[in-house]
Amino acid sequence: MLMREPIPRDRGAITGLLSGVTFVGAIVGAMKLARGPIPRPGSEPEAVRTYYRDSAVAARFSAATQLVSILMLVRFTASVARLAGSTDRPRALRTAAWSTGALSAASLAASAFTHASLTTSQPRSDSDVNRLARRVFVVGGPAHGVVYGVFTGVAAAAGRDAGLLGTTAARTGLAAATAGILSPAYFRWENAGWLIPIGRFGGYVVTGILATRLARGTR
Repeated sequence: MLMREPIPRDRGAITGLLSGVTFVGAIVGAMKLARGPIPRPGSEPEAVRTYYRDSAVAARFSAATQLVSILMLVRFTASVARLAGSTDRPRALRTAAWSTGALSAASLAASAFTHASLTTSQPRSDSDVNRLARRVFVVGGPAHGVVYGVFTGVAAAAGRDAGLLGTTAARTGLAAATAGILSPAYFRWENAGWLIPIGRFGGYVVTGILATRLARGTR
């Protein structure tokens, strides 16, 4: 029977769990603080203005909390890359972990900063409001879904190879990764928008499990 090398304890890996928890907290907190419905993609400019004017506190809370989540994702990326380096495909998986982890963080940061910018009192034309609102969704939704999907797949593969994830968890990670990668289908078929939360929150579950086991280590 092939014996795996023990996995050293990586306490910082718990940021993988905390990143998902914090992001969910950003959404729930914003919903509680909001004074009106969050505008859907394609909403009229006046609906977008009304939300960001009346619910500025909610939008700023969401953006600030997402930035905390992003910092934790950056730290967790280092843990996934380190784990990937101990697998049978160290170079490919490590490179994929670093690149997609960084792109995931960058896309969410761009979305969060744009989200916060809409709460300012700066006068904007309807076209500018539409452009910024669309950027929040596109960059933080489908675009992020693709790179975070690949990151989830890398984390699931590395966790499986290291013996930290069982077959069910690894397959769940790959299914979440597939959902994220396919999420741009929303632009052709609106119902495909469900792939965005499926990929993201499915990824959070799997990376949360991996993060907890990495933080504990194996002997």
